[in-house]
Amino acid sequence: MKFTKMHGLGNDFIIVSGEASLPSNAAQMAIKLCDRNFGIGADGLVFILPSINASYQMRIINSDGSEAEQCGNAIRCVAKYIYDHKMVESEELTIETIGAGVQKVNVTAANGVAKLVQVDMGAPILEGLQIPTTIDSNPVIHEQIEVAGRAFHMTALSMGNPHCVIYVEDAINFELATWGPLVETHPVFPKKVNAEFATVRSRDYVDMRVWERGAGPTLACGTGACATLVASVLNGFTDRIATVALKGGELLIQWNEEDNHVYMTGPAEIVYTGNLSL
Repeated sequence: MKFTKMHGLGNDFIIVSGEASLPSNAAQMAIKLCDRNFGIGADGLVFILPSINASYQMRIINSDGSEAEQCGNAIRCVAKYIYDHKMVESEELTIETIGAGVQKVNVTAANGVAKLVQVDMGAPILEGLQIPTTIDSNPVIHEQIEVAGRAFHMTALSMGNPHCVIYVEDAINFELATWGPLVETHPVFPKKVNAEFATVRSRDYVDMRVWERGAGPTLACGTGACATLVASVLNGFTDRIATVALKGGELLIQWNEEDNHVYMTGPAEIVYTGNLSL
């Protein structure tokens, strides 16, 4: 089985294409292959599969073996893989996800190689019970939760997967490893949550660090960047278009008022290719 190691702002994936369907042992494969000491090392294992509703389908298995409904950095990597391998002829394509349905993708290319990828991430889900949280509110803004004796105020939403955005004084130096896993597994989130810790620098610039559900600390999270922009708009902190700065780099996020969709633009890179021995 051939694979391609790719990353979006350091959020890295093992990409596999050519399978007819998701392997029955995909969870076990992800745990083994994503191990950074005994495997290839990655935040997730991604399969590019056939789709009857879109150009292709993406299925992503986290490093702990759980399946993610959606992943913004992974979908950019998948789009670049599809375009660079001439699996489509147009710079416009569609990718099906299990959490956010079919998403439209536009590639900016040079010399036949994708350089930037813009993804229509769809409309955010703001209804508390649908995110899901245990809070029956729409939207869920500035809600207080207690985590190991510390009170946080969070804004929750879904970008096809659940997110919790918490504003802190210094996101760059925040104790992510301490508080991230505790927020991820807080009982207010019945399916766990991706935890974003953000600091607003201006109306168009936000620092963010992320603890991803099922993967832990990652250098970037595309859906998390989208959630952070939406939360920042809801709280009145930023305009509808802003740069979200993650540890691995920057993403340009826009929450379009006309169609209520969130658009994410950023790069994707190929690291190397190889063959799996399972």
